[in-house]
Amino acid sequence: MGAEKQACMIIGAAPIDSRRVFKEFDPRHYYVICADAGYETALKAGIQPDLIVGDFDSAKEPPPETVKCLTLPVEKDITDTMYAVLKGFSRGLRSFLLLGCLGGSRFDHTLANLEVLQYIREHGGHGIMADKGTKIFLLHDEKLKMTGMMGAAVSVFPYNGSSCTVSYSGLKYPLNREQLTCGGFPMGVSNQVIDDPAEVRIHNGTALVVVDQ
Repeated sequence: MGAEKQACMIIGAAPIDSRRVFKEFDPRHYYVICADAGYETALKAGIQPDLIVGDFDSAKEPPPETVKCLTLPVEKDITDTMYAVLKGFSRGLRSFLLLGCLGGSRFDHTLANLEVLQYIREHGGHGIMADKGTKIFLLHDEKLKMTGMMGAAVSVFPYNGSSCTVSYSGLKYPLNREQLTCGGFPMGVSNQVIDDPAEVRIHNGTALVVVDQ
């Protein structure tokens, strides 16, 4: 790992728009770990991973011998993506970008990857899940400042608790220390950025913030 690589890119098995995603997030600036069939996405995009981990139950063919690979047992109590994060932490990395972790044929894996975001946050790291025009942030008693995102859709959901207290500025429907509750009103779905910069602040609790451009 070069000294300049202070962040970890994890590529999962879910399909991604590789041309758009890797244009926004240049893999050369990251320590790249592929989880399971994520290595197929990387190789098709001409990316040489630093490490491949997984049980390869979703891979069409075995990983190449030219890349360092850790084969995991199929029967285990964590996902390949979580294991990749643990390897990133073991290298001293604290900033994580999760790609290929949304959608795909297994909705339960998407939910599991949200748990990975929570693990990163609770262990002193910073994580973003991204694909195409979607970015997902997990915020706890902090704010998200959005610049250059006019027209983007913003949704906020309480997470890891029954409620969170939020304020919005620069959004079509502003809030000032409003409480969002799981299964209650108001719902924090489909707001819109109308000013630059815009901001979502979580005063109390934890929230998933989904930004779609």
